[in-house]
Amino acid sequence: MTAVTYDSPEILRHFAQRKVIRYRLLSDEGSRVIREFGILNDTVKPDSPSYGVPFPGTYVLNEKGVVTGKYFEPDYRERATGGSILVHQFGGANGAGRQEITTRHLKIVTSASNAIAYPGSKVTVVLEVELPAKMHVYAPGVTGYIPVDWTVKENKTYVAAPAQYPASKTLHLKAIQETVPVFEKKVRIARDITVAQTRVLREAGVGDKLKVEGGFKYQACDDKVCYPPQVVPVSWEFDLQALDSSRVPEELRKGSRVQD
Repeated sequence: MTAVTYDSPEILRHFAQRKVIRYRLLSDEGSRVIREFGILNDTVKPDSPSYGVPFPGTYVLNEKGVVTGKYFEPDYRERATGGSILVHQFGGANGAGRQEITTRHLKIVTSASNAIAYPGSKVTVVLEVELPAKMHVYAPGVTGYIPVDWTVKENKTYVAAPAQYPASKTLHLKAIQETVPVFEKKVRIARDITVAQTRVLREAGVGDKLKVEGGFKYQACDDKVCYPPQVVPVSWEFDLQALDSSRVPEELRKGSRVQD
């Protein structure tokens, strides 16, 4: 792993020592590389001390150096967590917030990319739905049937992105001569949650815990019966920690950037 910033080597050295960072921090004073990559944050005014920063983002490379994923945010105050990127790139989650919920028709395993969240961080919550043999639920976009629907309660302390469903399977219902999109066996659904900024969290009276609540609605059917729709409550709780607002010593800040 390597990080690139517009800060001087002295600032990066101080930061790495203070936070005990083991991976490489590269200095791009003057933001030359940032400009070459086309990721200069053009929302920052040229007369701002922050001018020269890139849009916050991560490139994922394979062993041959080929970019296999890009994760960028338009707001410099927001960041996709490493855990969230790993979930999207490789599936699964690190087991944070893991719960198992068993109903008459299926089992739901919940998990999250991170156990800890920060103001502005983007974490990913996951539902893994396991269906027994010959059981199915209807996928989004179905007509005439009740599709699965993962809802998240509206809350000022976070923003929930739309759920990301996998490709569905086409099932032919011989008895009524219909073809419908369904999910069978195992279904993995992911959803990004962006935590609000510090001020919003304070105004909402949030302490050291952040809870995300919602429900998973489905109608399960087997070869003979379609059962009544069900809504299963699901939730995740994160340890909420404050951002580190410490600054480097004044002597490092002076003349630490190359002016354009």
